[in-house]
Amino acid sequence: MASPEPSAAAAGAGGDAAGQRAPVEPLRLPTPEEIKGQEMMNNCAVRSVLSGVMVGGGLGVLMGLFFGALENPIMAEEMTARQQIVYQAKQMGRKSMSHAKTFAVMGLIFSAAECVVEKARAKHDITNSAVAGCVTGGALAAKGGPQATCIGCVGFGAFSVAIEKFMERYN
Repeated sequence: MASPEPSAAAAGAGGDAAGQRAPVEPLRLPTPEEIKGQEMMNNCAVRSVLSGVMVGGGLGVLMGLFFGALENPIMAEEMTARQQIVYQAKQMGRKSMSHAKTFAVMGLIFSAAECVVEKARAKHDITNSAVAGCVTGGALAAKGGPQATCIGCVGFGAFSVAIEKFMERYN
C-alpha cells in the first residue's frame, strides 16, 4: 500500500523538501545590559533582599490583613459601628506590619542560605532547599534554646522539601 506522503528520497530528487523546512533563525547574543542584569541577579545579596522584601513582605502584609480582619474586639456589643471599624483597621495594620517583618526575615534568610549553598555545591537540586530550610527554621527558633532550634531546623527543612516536591522544580 502506498503512503500519501512522498518519501524523503523522492523529495530530495527535485521535490519540494527545501520549501517545507522552517527558516533557521539567527542566534541572538545577549546585550551587555542583559549580561549585567543577569550577573546582578546572580548575586546572593541582591537575590536575598529582593526575596525578603518583595515576596516575604508582600505575603506578610496580605496575611496580616486577613488575620487582622478576623480579630473581634472583646467589648464589641458596647462599641459603635465607627469604633468597631477603627478598631478593625488598627488591628489589621498592626498584624500586617508584624507579619510583613516576620515573612521578610524568613524570606531573606531562606533565600540567602539557598543561594550560598547552591554556589558552594555548584548544584541546583532539592538538597539546597532542605539545607536552606534547616538554616531558616533553626535561625527563627534560636531564641527558644537548642531543642527548639533542632525542631525548627527539622520542621522547616521538611516543609521546604515537601513544597519543592509539590512544586516539582527539580526533576
